[in-house]
Amino acid sequence: MRTTITVNGEARSLDLDPRTTLLDALRETLKLTGAKKGCDHGQCGACTVLVNGVRINSCLSLAVMHDGDEVTSIEGVGTVEKLHPVQVAFLNQDAFQCGYCTPGQICSTLGLLAEIEAGAPSQETAPGARPTLTDAEIRERMSGNICRCSAYPQIVAAIKQAAEALA
Repeated sequence: MRTTITVNGEARSLDLDPRTTLLDALRETLKLTGAKKGCDHGQCGACTVLVNGVRINSCLSLAVMHDGDEVTSIEGVGTVEKLHPVQVAFLNQDAFQCGYCTPGQICSTLGLLAEIEAGAPSQETAPGARPTLTDAEIRERMSGNICRCSAYPQIVAAIKQAAEALA
């Protein structure tokens, strides 16, 4: 099937088998290998990307479902010359160990910060309350992103630093 997806600001026209996941289209077709294939079951978050500003597990979504959508992968977040504040915070807080999950963690952080800004509640948000960026709120919202090296305290600190930098 022919589909057009705007990836990291560039419209890309793709001929894909309709069974191709968004993750495989990014990695195999477009050669954007930042999003990782961890579990391929939506349980680890290594494949997290933003679609129209919302974070998703790209391994669970078919590419053809995103015709006309805007996809941001880690390759579209900052540049080598000018890192995004979330990337700077991850570096400053040593919020990575092996780095395998880091692209998904960073994309998920961008989604988390947008959710908080929009006032989207989570399990940690009291009924009727506006969410705040507490440690518990961060942990709840990032619970779909696994770090096998256990850099969780540093990831929480990086998210707080990034939120301050972006405020």
